[in-house]
Amino acid sequence: MDIGNRIKKYREQNNISQEKLALKIFVSRQTISNWETNKSYLDIKSLTMMSNVFNVSLDDFIKKDIEEMRKIIDKETLKKFNGISYIFLAEVLILIISAYPLFSLDGYSGIIIWILFFAITIKNASNIEKYKKSNDIQTYKEIIAFIDGKQLTYEEKQQEIGKRVYQKIFLAIFIGLITLIVNMIIIFIIKNT
Repeated sequence: MDIGNRIKKYREQNNISQEKLALKIFVSRQTISNWETNKSYLDIKSLTMMSNVFNVSLDDFIKKDIEEMRKIIDKETLKKFNGISYIFLAEVLILIISAYPLFSLDGYSGIIIWILFFAITIKNASNIEKYKKSNDIQTYKEIIAFIDGKQLTYEEKQQEIGKRVYQKIFLAIFIGLITLIVNMIIIFIIKNT
């Protein structure tokens, strides 16, 4: 993506500092820096505001990036992302369902099995986030739809929302599981003293 170089070029041509540009489009200076160094990509709102600040059409502002975005969000990429998301969901369900039976086993074997599976699930959640971040799927999809003068269909919007919801669910489950583990350890210590 070449958007970072274009942002910097237009910003310098207009004698605008990163701080002033950040104020104009309601983001932090660090966000501007991340965009200029291609560490992150702008959302559609920021792209629109930035093109207005620089008095450049949105098409001209990002036209070189469009083809690359199209390649990134091809169907195989989305299919792979959806596949690993479903696997993660299954792992979370198994974690929830297996907690009590495994903790009920005599000795530490059940607890160890559950903790190992929990670690695998956490690793897979991390992989999903890395994959999502490296492909920036949601942002690119929205930008291409906007540039093409289209809106995402209801199903596509729901799919994008669905990708975000599991993160909050996972956080809630994670907190619940940590609480469960701490309580099980306390109960175990109390029973054995």
